[in-house]
Amino acid sequence: MSQQHSTYSLKELAERFGASVKGNAEIQIEGIESLKQARSGQLSFVTGPRLRDEAIACAASALIVPPSLDDLDRHLLIHPSPYLLFARIAQLFDEPLRLNDGIHGSAHVSEEAEIGPGVRIGPMAHLGPGSRIGPGSSICGTAYIGADVQIGCDCVIHPGAVILDRCLIGDRVIIHSGTVIGSDGFGYTPDEEGRHIKIPQSGIVQIDDDVEIGSNTSVDRATFDRTWIQRGTKIDNLVQVAHNVVIGEDSILAGQVGISGSSRLGCHVILAGQVGLADHVEIGDGTRIGAKSGVAHSIKGGQDVMGIPAVPKKQFFKTITHLQRLSQYRDEIKDLQSRVQELEHKLNRDEP
Repeated sequence: MSQQHSTYSLKELAERFGASVKGNAEIQIEGIESLKQARSGQLSFVTGPRLRDEAIACAASALIVPPSLDDLDRHLLIHPSPYLLFARIAQLFDEPLRLNDGIHGSAHVSEEAEIGPGVRIGPMAHLGPGSRIGPGSSICGTAYIGADVQIGCDCVIHPGAVILDRCLIGDRVIIHSGTVIGSDGFGYTPDEEGRHIKIPQSGIVQIDDDVEIGSNTSVDRATFDRTWIQRGTKIDNLVQVAHNVVIGEDSILAGQVGISGSSRLGCHVILAGQVGLADHVEIGDGTRIGAKSGVAHSIKGGQDVMGIPAVPKKQFFKTITHLQRLSQYRDEIKDLQSRVQELEHKLNRDEP
């Protein structure tokens, strides 16, 4: 875990993160807060000109601003990506997890488990035989770690999270409450009488370094081999990742996404809320899929798609525009039909 620092001067923050200072560089910052809630001694941030009036009225001691707002008569940290700078500075003031050192007396830790130095284990947590917990990791109360699970360094497993047998967790992984890693994949086949016969799910889940998974998410173990979430991916709450799915590095999955079995996502893929993917589809690197979209086919990299079924974004908005004009089109068609009928009537009347 990183050392906490009580205060930082604007000069220290600027040097650390590559920003420039306007005003008093020695002002001490003890925290970071929103424009409306900030008070003296705190730092706030402004992302663009539309917030200029709020920035002027803000009670914060200093502001993070883009270069376009460097004319503000305030103490400033100037950076081309103020929201990114806010995120990095906010980490400095983030409250560390409050968990007592060592192993709580009510925790159940198998004698066959391996516990690294600096590991903290909360009340009523369970560690199965053969499990290995890396240095500096925290297993909060009521978390369940199955047999032969490997968890790396500086991970945080929140209360009530479940990691089932043989799953592999990398370093600096965060798994929030209610999430289940390694539950059985949804695999059945009908017999001669139409009854569903379960296919044993003998694979694992592998989660690489720097992944964060929100609360009440399920990542199913593979039928064979592994379900694999690669380095740096961030997954929101209430997400379903089915068996044998592969999610590439630095991807983002928003709330209520559902990914069916054996689908593969490239790197830097973004799935907005409630996106659904059919099984065995492949999504190329850098693809972004809009909210509530349904994807039933593979998509090449670098595309923006939306809709049910998902289509390129421009095509989607063109279709929506036509749908909104249906009543106008209906009236125009009725008018055309009436005019055609009049012409036909005249032609029939003029015939010899």
